Amino acid sequence: MRLILSRKGFDTSCGGCPSPILPDGRMVSLPIPDGRSPIRYADIRWGAGDLGAVVADLTRGHVAPSHPAHLDPDLRREGLPRCPGWRPLFGQTGAAQGHLRRSGVGPGDLFLFFGLYREAARAEGRLRWAARAPQRHVLWGWLQVDAVLPLAQPDVAPGWARYHPHCSRPPEAADTLYVARKRLALPGLAEGALRGAGVFAHLDRRLVLTAPDAARPTEWLLPHWFHPREGRPPLTYHADPARWARSAEGARLRAAPRGQEFVFDMEGVPEAVPWLGALLSGA
Repeated sequence: MRLILSRKGFDTSCGGCPSPILPDGRMVSLPIPDGRSPIRYADIRWGAGDLGAVVADLTRGHVAPSHPAHLDPDLRREGLPRCPGWRPLFGQTGAAQGHLRRSGVGPGDLFLFFGLYREAARAEGRLRWAARAPQRHVLWGWLQVDAVLPLAQPDVAPGWARYHPHCSRPPEAADTLYVARKRLALPGLAEGALRGAGVFAHLDRRLVLTAPDAARPTEWLLPHWFHPREGRPPLTYHADPARWARSAEGARLRAAPRGQEFVFDMEGVPEAVPWLGALLSGA
């Protein structure tokens, strides 16, 4: 079984700012702008409103509520009106999909989505960034793969998925859609106990990848078992031993500043499954 740390959502290069952590601790993953998407920020329901107002406030109007949004991964049933049979979806293409394919990612593997986050506050009825709040990489959602659909093949996507940004445009050669399992299946965990995909609604210290004393978001503190071991493949894009250090708190990693999909093979790492079970049980 493979675990994929997958970077998704707003950051300083895509969208121009982090995604927000609201004053009550709720996290809002902002999908990146995408001029080819049929979905607008104002279409995406969130809480009692929509993401249009959130993105307009935090970008100070640079991204408007009417701007198209690349809602991918799409993990929340309540985010849009759904057709019967809908399941959470994640699409990938290009070099990032090539990396997933070469790494053997397929049914049963688990994506953990992370993004750049910062605390926000309300001032005069609008969201603004909290003063001196640091930017951090935080896990915000998950998806366990049930099916892998190569979108270059004709009519491979089910009708209920046609709204998705990767399905609503002419497919690229590598375009691929990952469909979520209905219920999570992990060794030692009762099948059906947890959803196969979803979001972490509130910030929890276990979700924060960035080390507490970090000067940059890419300075991570991970569980000990992530540290490379002899005879086992390391987290992809992080084979250089100079990126890693051991500490009493865990494995310290200088994470690659760019890149979307980091794949970790959990075979021979029995500590990984209990950690995942505890993390997802708290969602």
